[in-house]
Amino acid sequence: MIRNRNLIRCCILGLLAMILQITTVKAQKYHSDNGNGTYTNPVIPADFPDPDVIRVGNTYYMVNTTMFIFPGVTILKSHDLVNWQYCSNAVQRFDFSPCYDLDGCNRYGHGEWATCLRYHHGQYYLLFITLDEGGFLCTASKPEGPWKIRHLPKGFYDASLLFDNDGKIYVAHGNSKIYITELNKYFSPMRKDSLVFTGDIRHGLEGTHFYKINGYYYLYSTYGARDGIQVALRSKNVYGPYKEKVVMRDTIPGANFGIHQGALVQTQTGQWWTMLFVDQGAFGRFPSLQPVKWVNGWPMVGVHGEAVITYKKPDIGGRKAYPMTTLPTSDEFNETKLGMQWGWNHNPVRDKWSLTQRPGYLRLETAKVVSDLPEARNTLTQRMFAYYSKSIPTIGITKMDIGNMMDGDVAGLAIFQNPYACIAVKQWKDSKYVVMMYNGKTIDSAAIKANTIYLRVSADYGTSKASFSYSLDNKHFISLGKDWIMRFSLSIFTGNKICLFNYATQTLGGYVDFDWFRMHPGRQADEINRIKNKL
Repeated sequence: MIRNRNLIRCCILGLLAMILQITTVKAQKYHSDNGNGTYTNPVIPADFPDPDVIRVGNTYYMVNTTMFIFPGVTILKSHDLVNWQYCSNAVQRFDFSPCYDLDGCNRYGHGEWATCLRYHHGQYYLLFITLDEGGFLCTASKPEGPWKIRHLPKGFYDASLLFDNDGKIYVAHGNSKIYITELNKYFSPMRKDSLVFTGDIRHGLEGTHFYKINGYYYLYSTYGARDGIQVALRSKNVYGPYKEKVVMRDTIPGANFGIHQGALVQTQTGQWWTMLFVDQGAFGRFPSLQPVKWVNGWPMVGVHGEAVITYKKPDIGGRKAYPMTTLPTSDEFNETKLGMQWGWNHNPVRDKWSLTQRPGYLRLETAKVVSDLPEARNTLTQRMFAYYSKSIPTIGITKMDIGNMMDGDVAGLAIFQNPYACIAVKQWKDSKYVVMMYNGKTIDSAAIKANTIYLRVSADYGTSKASFSYSLDNKHFISLGKDWIMRFSLSIFTGNKICLFNYATQTLGGYVDFDWFRMHPGRQADEINRIKNKL
């Protein structure tokens, strides 16, 4: 009888898993590309803000702001503007201030800012500012790199380069007041900044992208904030006067509310498109691809004044459709270098992490004695993905070997913004405890006797709620602490990121090994486990 009961139970679970897998696949999306000639915004459901996009030949490149995360200044590439993949992280580390080493200061909410991407005469250019260190120019002969970086004598806020037909180089820049400055071949100003326009709709005209199209100079700019307004300014003369027109102001609650700030790009067939972004709360700012129709010389965005959600894909010519792509998130740590989805919170300490000391594992040694996670070196981060669903949570889970920790060490899995929270193992007086902490304060804890632990976070895009749990066998997970609300604070200025970390509060010398990290939509696994526990 018992044997038959177990057999029936296994059959029920197998059938349940099959049903849930089918319904989950139907309910969730991994791609913007719908596979039928249409796409659905956002083109990437994750934190890729301040997009600048160019086309070189048949390939599109997009750069996004990464601020204090390095390797950073992330460049993506695509053949159809919908399916994107990683191309390079142009700046591997940023050695222009001790604050990027968390040496007595930090650069949260600062760092690399609204980068301009251009291609001219066989050379790729990245121009950006940091609010504290000034202007920087990166150059490369190919977008995959290597990139060379140099500090410019002057920085320009929200800068955009224009290589004019007569060989002159200009940069448009500014906030509320927009300036144009001519540069020499070393990208230094040739004369004083020229004020060409003062924002007159409201304060905060910024995010300018500079173009010359059909004899007009265009400043494609935004009045920022959650209810952003996209405008175009145009003039026959580079120094103006410029006329202004609102080209997109979508205030409909939902996927495109306040869409703003981005780039114009033309396809091989002559179509025009724009890549803007939308503030999506705790998960950050998502890029959104919108059609552009030229009306009396103005680039009008969307359809009938509204941004599109599902729409036909760009016409890139006669080639058959390119394959759907999904940006990587999970990592088995079997390679000798980190995947491009990863970035360190500020500069890493090179000799305190390794993928080769124990092949197949990411080793994080304690790198600095600190009091809390925001001060910790070698915290490894990546973006969270919303998976096109407000009902399916994002699950992040890692397997961690904790056998070589020292007293005072804290290692685990975090969601980082302001506020931040984590589930971690803390060693104290030769005993180990799994703890859930919120902004550095321990909320809950449990003693454990194990050298291997599985830590899990569930983050809900729809409600911004997050929760933590742990397991000693990767089968039965125990909730720890309480649900908390993720927020998007300008003090950090990036979307909430999942982090792997290990820091010391007493003495250096300990280390942990992460066997793998996996991120995926969580409804199917959670439902199976929930029902399994009831049977």
